[in-house]
Amino acid sequence: MTTTELNNPEAAASGTSGREHRLRWFVLAIIALAQLMVVLDATIVNIALPAAQKSLEFSDGDRQWVVTAYALAFGSLLLLGGRLSDLFGRRNTFVIGLIGFAVMSAVGGAAVNFPMLVAARAGQGVFGALLAPAALSLLATTFTKPDERAKAFGIFGAVAGAGGAVGLLLGGALTEWTSWRWSLYVNLFFAAIALVGALTMMAPHKSEHRPKLDIPGTIVVSAGLFSIVYGFSHAESHGWASGGTLAWLIAGVALLVAFVVIETRVAHPLLPLRIVLDRTRGGAYTAMFISGTGMFAVFLFLTYYLQTILNYSPIITGVAFLPMVAAMIVSATSSTAVLLPRFGPRFLITLGLVLAAVGLALLAQLAVDSTYSLHILPGLLLMGLGMGMVFAPGMQAAITGVAPEDSGVASATVNTMQQIGGSIGTALLSTIAASAATSYLSGRDITPLNQAVAAVHSYTTTFWWAAAIFAVGAVISAFLLPAGKLAAAPEGQLVVAH
Repeated sequence: MTTTELNNPEAAASGTSGREHRLRWFVLAIIALAQLMVVLDATIVNIALPAAQKSLEFSDGDRQWVVTAYALAFGSLLLLGGRLSDLFGRRNTFVIGLIGFAVMSAVGGAAVNFPMLVAARAGQGVFGALLAPAALSLLATTFTKPDERAKAFGIFGAVAGAGGAVGLLLGGALTEWTSWRWSLYVNLFFAAIALVGALTMMAPHKSEHRPKLDIPGTIVVSAGLFSIVYGFSHAESHGWASGGTLAWLIAGVALLVAFVVIETRVAHPLLPLRIVLDRTRGGAYTAMFISGTGMFAVFLFLTYYLQTILNYSPIITGVAFLPMVAAMIVSATSSTAVLLPRFGPRFLITLGLVLAAVGLALLAQLAVDSTYSLHILPGLLLMGLGMGMVFAPGMQAAITGVAPEDSGVASATVNTMQQIGGSIGTALLSTIAASAATSYLSGRDITPLNQAVAAVHSYTTTFWWAAAIFAVGAVISAFLLPAGKLAAAPEGQLVVAH
C-alpha cells in the first residue's frame, strides 16, 4: 500500500490514490474511450470489408473470418482476461491491453494478404479480452459514491451500447474518404490518448488478496466459449443441420457443463459461482446476453435495408443511426442517475427490454417504399431509449456485491454474456433472414422488384424475431431480478456483498 493510501483511508478502501480520486472524471473519459475502441471494432470493419476484399483479393467465403476471428478470440478469452486483471492489477492489465490492441490494429491496417489481416483481427480480440474487463472493473473501483457511480455507469453504459453504431458511422466515413486500412489505423489514435491518460492519471492497483489462476477452469471455459462462438458462426455459413455445426455446439455445451463442475471443486475458481448465482447479478448477466442477441438485428439488417433498399451511402447509413445513439446516451445517463436509485434494476431493465421490443415491432413494418422519418426513426428512438435502460443499469447491477479482488472476472462476465449473445444473434437471425428470403421467392418470378421485396421480408422477419427475444427477456427479467434498489455501499467501499 502506498503512503498516499495510508494517509487517505477513503482512497485506500476504494483502491485509488488521492490524486486519482481528484482526477476521477478524467479517468472515466479514458476508460470510456478504451471501451469505445473495443466495442466499435466489432462493427467498424464490417463496412470496410468490401474494399478490403477487393484490395487483398480474398473470396466471399473467407470474408466472414475477418469478423469471426475477432469474435472468437474476444469471446473465448474474456473470463481469463478478467481474472488476469485481478491477478496483475487492473491498471497494468488495462495498459497492456491498450498497447497490444494498438499494435494488432497497426498490423491489420498494414496487412498485405488475407492471413495477415485475420491474424491481426484475432490479436485484437486477444488484447480486447484483457482491456474490456479491466476497464469496467476500473470504473467500479474509481467511483464509490452512489451518485457519482450512477453518473459514471450511465456514461459508460451509453458508450458500450452506442459503440456499434459509432463504428458503422466511422467505418463508413473512413472507407469512403480515405482507405479501408484506416478503419484499423484509427485505433492508434484512440489507444495513444487512452494510454497517456492511463499512465499519468491512474495509480497502479494491486490486490492484497491476489487470487491464484485456475488453470483447468481457464482451459475448459476458453475452449467451451470458443466452441460455442465458432459453432454459431459455422451455422451462419453452413446451416444448423450441418454435422460440423452440431459437433461444435455440443462440444461447447459439454465443456461449459464441465467448467461448472470444475468451479465447484477447485480451491481458487476462475469464476466463483457465487458471482453468477446472486439474483441481481444473474439477472443482469441474462439481460446483457439477451440485449446482445437482439441488438445485432438493428445494426446488421437495418444497415442492409438502408444501403440496399434506400440506397444510402455508408456515411449516411451511419448518420441514420445517430438518433438512436443520442436516445441511448440520454436514457443511460438519466436512468442510472435518477431512476435506478429510486426503482432498482428490475423495473428499469424490464421496461427497457419492453421499449426495445416495441421499437423492433415498429421496424418490422418496413416496406420497399418506407421512409426514414416516418417508418424508421420512431423505432430507432425507442430502441435507443430501451437499450440505455438495459446497458447502464445492467452493468452496474452486474458488479453489485462483488469483492474488489473479483471485480475483474465479474466485469468480464458482463462482456462475455454480451459477446456470446451477439454471436448467437448474428448466426440465428442471419439464418432466419436467409430462409425468409428463399421462402418468399419460392414460386415467384425472379424480378428486381420481387428480389427487393424478398430482401425487405427477410429483414422484417428478423425484426419480429428480435422483438420476440426482447419480450421474452423482459418477462425473464421481471421474474429473475429481485425487487428493490441496489445495495448501497458505505462511502469508500466498493459495494456491500449480498
